[in-house]
Amino acid sequence: MLTLTQRLSDAGANVTVLFTLELTAEERTRSRYRFETPEGQSLYLRLPRGTVLQDGDLLQSESGDVVVRIAAKPEAVLTVQSQNLVDLLRSSYHLGNRHVQLEITSNYLRLADDPVLKAMLEKLGVEVRAEVLPFHPEMGAYGHSHVD
Repeated sequence: MLTLTQRLSDAGANVTVLFTLELTAEERTRSRYRFETPEGQSLYLRLPRGTVLQDGDLLQSESGDVVVRIAAKPEAVLTVQSQNLVDLLRSSYHLGNRHVQLEITSNYLRLADDPVLKAMLEKLGVEVRAEVLPFHPEMGAYGHSHVD
């Protein structure tokens, strides 16, 4: 079994990546977890508690000889849009009150697929589309590094 113990500090470093591990948004929040690759390789994450992995992160094995790239795995999501910015902000407010993980951009919100939340959003008058896409929720105010 391959144990991954550290995130490389420079994702642009000249390293050889053995393979890419696709993880959902929830799986990217786990610091201790066992995964099976599609090829049948067993991987164990043993990262510092609170580590949240991002698309493109590089992880190194405890022996230092293996590097794995993390990719955001497409998953069932709801994409919320509106021509009226106030309606989009109102939707964000109601989702925040429910502590829903949310991807926020200047023209859409994205959340994990949930039929109850979909119905609520539709009642608010916004457009809601079910899709299968990589999901990149906000990390939260204390772990956030904002990049425009």
